[in-house]
Amino acid sequence: MRAIKKPLFMKQKLMRKVIYSLIPIVIASVYFFGLRALVLMVWVVGIGTATEWFFEKRYNKPISEAVIVTCMLYTLTLPPSTPFWIAAVGIMFGIIFGKEVFGGFGRNVFNPALVARCFVYVCFPEPLTIHWVKSATGFPGGFGVWLTESIDAVSQSTPMLIFRETSQTESFARLFIGNIPGSLGETSALLIILAAIYLIYTKSASWQTMIGVFMGYLLMSTTLYILGASTIPNPLFGLLSGGLLFGTVFMATDPISSPMTVEGKWIYGVLIGIVTVIIRGYALFAGGIMFAILIGNTFAPLIDEGVKIYKSSRKKVTA
Repeated sequence: MRAIKKPLFMKQKLMRKVIYSLIPIVIASVYFFGLRALVLMVWVVGIGTATEWFFEKRYNKPISEAVIVTCMLYTLTLPPSTPFWIAAVGIMFGIIFGKEVFGGFGRNVFNPALVARCFVYVCFPEPLTIHWVKSATGFPGGFGVWLTESIDAVSQSTPMLIFRETSQTESFARLFIGNIPGSLGETSALLIILAAIYLIYTKSASWQTMIGVFMGYLLMSTTLYILGASTIPNPLFGLLSGGLLFGTVFMATDPISSPMTVEGKWIYGVLIGIVTVIIRGYALFAGGIMFAILIGNTFAPLIDEGVKIYKSSRKKVTA
């Protein structure tokens, strides 16, 4: 008999919806920062897919479509001028140590895209925190150049870095539209919000987690801001900058590394929001959201277990 050939990719409708939601953000990244953004995306997807294939072929298992999502999310958190070799090293580390060491798709404790991003952030701080480029405006924007003009001065850096250095804030209009220096996919609040609406409407992401993050962030940020903490910016400014929206919508809602219970998602989201403010205001890292989500990933199983124990105890009391 003729052997049945297994498909190269595992069909995952949920992952495809996430990819669809990311397409406008990818197009915008090219418009804002140049054609290099698209080439970098293709490069990372190729390296990440090949890395997962190398591990899965031993068990004759197909590649998960989730790896494409991981690669896209990771690339969109990188500065536009990130060297190709650093991007490749990061995604390989994320796939191997954030996913494969736990047994592959569905078994990972941490979000692989964030594992990759944190790895390159810590190991290669200069290209990941210092070298930024200007955002294009007008037509054809970045579609007519390889990479937009470089920025050297701190006073023209990303909004969060500028605030940490000078306490100055960017206009809300520019933060909302996205024509500001920053990582490839984290600048446009408008597109990220539209993606969130699509994901919630198609039931592809947890709205409880998203709202939980915003609640935790606004509660902690507003409290410290009112108390006069100099390292805490205006809560609305902080909400629209530093990758908070992107991390909340696409990273914190990862169904594998976040809690399964509804109550757990609320607790998990609030925890991430609070920790983000603390890291931003009192640690070395301007963003904070990626480290906060990884901390949330660590506690996700415990949160679910705690919720189940609480529910079980309540049933015994009412019985």
